[in-house]
Amino acid sequence: MILWISNKKKGRIRGCLTRFAAFTLPLLLLFIFSCKAQNNPPETLPEVSPDKYRICIPEGMTTAGRFNPLEGYSRIEIAEGSFGNFLRNLTLKPFGEKVRYYDGSIKQPGNVYLSVIDLEIGNRDLQQCADAVMRLRAEYLYELKDYNSIHFNFISDGKPRYFTDYAGEDLSYPKFRKYLDFVFSYANTASLHDELLPVADPSAILPGDVFIQKRNPFGHAVIVLDVAADTLTGERIFMLAQSYMPAQEIQVLVNPSEPEISPWYRLTETLLTPEWTFQLSDLRRFTQNR
Repeated sequence: MILWISNKKKGRIRGCLTRFAAFTLPLLLLFIFSCKAQNNPPETLPEVSPDKYRICIPEGMTTAGRFNPLEGYSRIEIAEGSFGNFLRNLTLKPFGEKVRYYDGSIKQPGNVYLSVIDLEIGNRDLQQCADAVMRLRAEYLYELKDYNSIHFNFISDGKPRYFTDYAGEDLSYPKFRKYLDFVFSYANTASLHDELLPVADPSAILPGDVFIQKRNPFGHAVIVLDVAADTLTGERIFMLAQSYMPAQEIQVLVNPSEPEISPWYRLTETLLTPEWTFQLSDLRRFTQNR
């Protein structure tokens, strides 16, 4: 009799648990997937009526082709063949592509960027933040065939290592990539910071300028991809790109303070980016930012 009562109670308990699970499991799954959705960028942009001004054009495949300036702003004039023009015309991966680490895995979190620059990064944990800045600068100079200007300082002695010294007579692109990996192994945020010049007037920010901090043991650097100016006041806005740790593809950053104008930023004394905070005084420039 006692055993029969125990089994009956067990049956009732199992029944209650089954009904409870049937009721709560869908709600729990809905909550989990809702949270997950909030932590990832949308795969596509919402529909926009043709008469509404659009900042992001998903079908665009370059920096300038995918992102319009804010309404009332125009891109600043820069010379053909300049570093800024090179950055403005960087090829992007199709809209919605995810940033990948050097090992092929997907960057987490995924809500810090709007697009991915279409540039391989190798399969070693080398091309991190300052390295990405040096990579873009070197790619620009290599494209110009200005091989003698490709050099970066090492942290050990503060002296430059030139591509032409490393390559000898072999100026091929594979040799150039090996040189870059060599540089990434022995240069870092601190050495790049000391190599760049402070920007005396940040209101005259240019494409190719770098927000950079050197700290022990780590710092961070982001590069200015493009700049536009208010057609009436001349006030400048800018776009940023970065790599990070571990080594990952270069990405166009969102603006966490003003997401409605992403990927554009305004000049403020404290610059909040998705994964680092800079000061206006952190803005620096290559010696010849032509």
